[in-house]
Amino acid sequence: MMLTIIIPVFNEEKTIIEVLKNILKIDFSNYFDSNEIIVVDDCSSDNSYELVKNFAKSHTNITLLRNESNKGKGYSIRKALQYAKGDVILFQDADLELSTDDIPSLIHNMFKLDADLVNGSRYLPGIVRPLSSFYRYLGNKIFTMITSFLLNVKITDIACGYKLVRKSLLDKLILKEDRFGFETELIIKALKVNKQKVAEVPVQYYQRSIKEGKKLRNSDAIKIFFNILKYAIKS
Repeated sequence: MMLTIIIPVFNEEKTIIEVLKNILKIDFSNYFDSNEIIVVDDCSSDNSYELVKNFAKSHTNITLLRNESNKGKGYSIRKALQYAKGDVILFQDADLELSTDDIPSLIHNMFKLDADLVNGSRYLPGIVRPLSSFYRYLGNKIFTMITSFLLNVKITDIACGYKLVRKSLLDKLILKEDRFGFETELIIKALKVNKQKVAEVPVQYYQRSIKEGKKLRNSDAIKIFFNILKYAIKS
């Protein structure tokens, strides 16, 4: 069995190499025979692409792709899926807001619970986390509650970037969102296939500010809200 880790990157020269190094330290052998990392540079204007290009020269399991123009996170992930060989796919952000230390927990719980999708949750108890923005927390909480109500399922974090998914499930889904609405679209469509095959595990979260490189804007949150209504209500 093979694991594919997909990392969309846009202007993350300060963190992307550390993320890659942290992943390469993880022992996946208890669950996977092999693994690959696919990095998709979303037309970065900083040195992200060159840094990964040079780093990948000494790591044969890293593949680097690049968009000719800025297309968005969802587009980049769908592009990487065309090259992915893994039976299980992990979506990994290029910043350090989510800790790679939580990857083994995502994998362990997928196999323990026989889940098709494991969603990272920044709000489940069990992990001590730094304080983060109340407004972002409140917005995500409202969106998550709406999703839970519309789909009649209890979920705690609709927008977390950490998602571990079996390729067999992804093959059943038609994913269309190009930007940050991708996470919402993915989990809603997965829940509609089989709620019993979706699980959540607590993950660490170290929130950045916009000055520090945070990409999500209020306008994105509005789009995510309408995506929730669109995908949750649509049959």
